[in-house]
Amino acid sequence: MKLTFLGTRGEIEARTRQHRMHSSLLVSYRGAKVMIDCGLDWLGKFERFHPDAFALTHAHPDHAWGLKNGAPCPVHAPQKTWRTLKHCDIEDRHLIKERTPTKICGITFEAFPVEHSILAPAVAYRVSAGGTKIFYAPDLVFIRHRAAALKDMQVYIGDGATLTRSFIRRRGKTLIGHSPVRTQLTWCAKEGVPRAVITHCGSEIVKGDERKIGAQLRQMAAERGIEACIAHDGMELIWH
Repeated sequence: MKLTFLGTRGEIEARTRQHRMHSSLLVSYRGAKVMIDCGLDWLGKFERFHPDAFALTHAHPDHAWGLKNGAPCPVHAPQKTWRTLKHCDIEDRHLIKERTPTKICGITFEAFPVEHSILAPAVAYRVSAGGTKIFYAPDLVFIRHRAAALKDMQVYIGDGATLTRSFIRRRGKTLIGHSPVRTQLTWCAKEGVPRAVITHCGSEIVKGDERKIGAQLRQMAAERGIEACIAHDGMELIWH
């Protein structure tokens, strides 16, 4: 399996060469390519990667609106996403049932509900193929069924909206927003995930000093007995 971080920027105005495009992950396996999320930055641009399918985590503009004019291949998403995806003219729609492993182009996706938004309910994905297992969670406050979601994961790919500051708000009884990276690293340590990669980067990372922030992240991860790094646009991870 090969992972290519096509974009690593969250829904912010700031952008740099390292974090220029809305967050999207291309998962490649045995010649097949599945693009997870396609934000507005990708409108008219994703075609160069020739994806065989899309999988969407939720319907926010920075995750789905690159498909406003449609898609040349199947698009897979949970029912809650299809109900809230009102700005995209997609014909070839496929349903991913939560907590049900689904094969997409020979790659297994299992959607786990996460708390993030009331208007655009989100999921994260367990993605597995050829013995490799990764968890992709670009936007979240917390993971429901966390132990099951992270069981036997080799890599956790998580939300980089903020490193240590809470970005969580309450709407009635519901929590929305983003958990800090520090909290997500603690989840990884508790569930035995040895490595974390941070994407969907917020202003703190994008506008900050790359060396200082990288060192801070590695220190927080080391304190929890794991490894961690910040993804940048174009970064690749490969398992044989």
